[in-house]
Amino acid sequence: MVAIGVLCLLIVGIAIALATRPPRPDARRSLVDSLTTLAAGNYSAARTNAQAAIKAAPTLGIAHAVLARAYLELGDGLAAEAELARATDAGLPADRLHQLQAHARLLQGDPDGAIDEATQARPRYAGYAARIQARALASQGKPVEAQAVLRALLEQVPNDGAAWTDLGRIRLTAGDVGGASVAAARAVTLARGEPAALTLQGEVVRSRYGLVAALPWFEAALQRDAYYHPALIEYAATLGEAGRNADMLAATRRALLARPGGSQALYLQAVLAARAGRIDLARGLLQRAGGAVAGLPGAMLLSGSLDYAEGKFEQAAVTWRQLVAIQPLNVTARRLLGEALLRSGDAQAALSVLRPIGLRADADSYALTTIARAFEATGDTQTAAQFVDRAAGGRTAPAAIFATDDSVGALLAVADAASNDPTYVLGVIRGQIARGDTAGAIARARALVAASPGAPAAQLALGDALVVAGRYAEAAGAYARAADLSFDEPTMLRLVDALGRAGRAQDAAASLALYLSQNPQSLTGLRLLGHWQVASGDWDKAIETLEGVRRRVGNRDGGVLVDLALAYAGSDDGAIAVRYGKAAYMLAPMSAAATDAYGVALAAHGNVDGARQLLDKAVRLAPGDAAIAGHRRQLG
Repeated sequence: MVAIGVLCLLIVGIAIALATRPPRPDARRSLVDSLTTLAAGNYSAARTNAQAAIKAAPTLGIAHAVLARAYLELGDGLAAEAELARATDAGLPADRLHQLQAHARLLQGDPDGAIDEATQARPRYAGYAARIQARALASQGKPVEAQAVLRALLEQVPNDGAAWTDLGRIRLTAGDVGGASVAAARAVTLARGEPAALTLQGEVVRSRYGLVAALPWFEAALQRDAYYHPALIEYAATLGEAGRNADMLAATRRALLARPGGSQALYLQAVLAARAGRIDLARGLLQRAGGAVAGLPGAMLLSGSLDYAEGKFEQAAVTWRQLVAIQPLNVTARRLLGEALLRSGDAQAALSVLRPIGLRADADSYALTTIARAFEATGDTQTAAQFVDRAAGGRTAPAAIFATDDSVGALLAVADAASNDPTYVLGVIRGQIARGDTAGAIARARALVAASPGAPAAQLALGDALVVAGRYAEAAGAYARAADLSFDEPTMLRLVDALGRAGRAQDAAASLALYLSQNPQSLTGLRLLGHWQVASGDWDKAIETLEGVRRRVGNRDGGVLVDLALAYAGSDDGAIAVRYGKAAYMLAPMSAAATDAYGVALAAHGNVDGARQLLDKAVRLAPGDAAIAGHRRQLG
């Protein structure tokens, strides 16, 4: 009886297992599902469905081809090429796959091979092949030729959303934000479900309007495919810049699930770790990211910063020297390199790097102090004392263009040799401004704007030339057009300054407010806002803004300390005002602004005699400053 019972239970168990077993995969059904999700822009699901079809029918050649197409959309050229080989082995004609082979070759860094394959594609797939050919040309540094291929395609097939996406991507990479905006808008209209089009639109919107405005576009792309890697990377980077670090980390983790070991996600996580002060973790993540990001300016800056934080000054100098070689006009990189060289014991090299900054009237106190220390290290104490005095006095001139030492003739020769790339003309304009040929610079900048109306760099060059000529109202118009194309921090600062000089203070304030609404973590924007709040007597808001900045940058920013001293003095908190005023004065005792702020703080705290001495000194340091003179008159 026991044996019979056990046998019955076994039979029942087998019956239940058979009844609840999932149906055997249907290859055709899975293939249809793969094609459907591929058309809907859910490439990750398309990959999974194609894999299910292959599992059910390993010799189904078309399933291998569809899986290859999904891999291509996900950016995995190596896996795609392997599937294409399996497709041909399964009997699929090879001449049907040339456009896919071209795409796979391009993703693996072989643009020549991609072009060769594209030219062999059947007429039925000519559009796909033309797009790959255009991408390959762009990767070879031939954006003009690439755009010509796509324009020819769009003349034949004007509603090809993928072609509009590729055209927008190439234009954006080439700096033509206006042209990219037109193409991206057309792409999302024609291909609403394509994550590539939605991601491109997000990047264009981020450039034109700001971080916050771009986020919905990346989220829309991820609604189509939650693991679409390009959208995840752009989404994570944008979240990080907007200060949403936790959300950024979550996005990078999803990106690593989509592409295990992905260098871009690891780099972004290294940035997060560095922000949190976890140097070892940041270093490990950056090393895991590998050579794929090693040559990027941001990665080089981060790598050098990690070395510097660990006291590896020579290694930091090596990395930052490479960065300066790539971006010779990057003033911040030069300052960092100079400091690293000085800390590593090479004072002469530090002076060589910092010389272009030290010769400028608008040199900042940090760079001047570093130069002074370098001269002192070489034994030239007299010159060191001169730079100490300049550093103590603070900046004495408005910011000017950072130009090269090349002659205008040499710059023209370079621009003529690269006639297809208008960006070289920017160097000529910069050289003309530096050598006093303002009229020539304005004329050349206008010609550049006419040739590249969608390039923000051209509008900025025209605005810069007009500012040098003192034509601030016209410059504000040029900067506003540039801001409509790329509303980044340098453009915002130029626009706000030009509007202020043109007497349009309300427009300047509106521009700053708009920028901060999209970039709430911008230290520069917050510094400027706090300064304006002090100037307008809005003490409480100024204190709130400036204290937030101070907590992030520390107590070595003299401008922030000056404004905090004035704000606390205005709010009748003299004790705190004196603390900040004294700190600012100790940083720059020959700065009229710091001396004035310390004097105002002492007056607010009841120390009239000390305030009078400091304000007298401030007036002597800046005899034409109406605000300082007003503070002295109020004291009596």
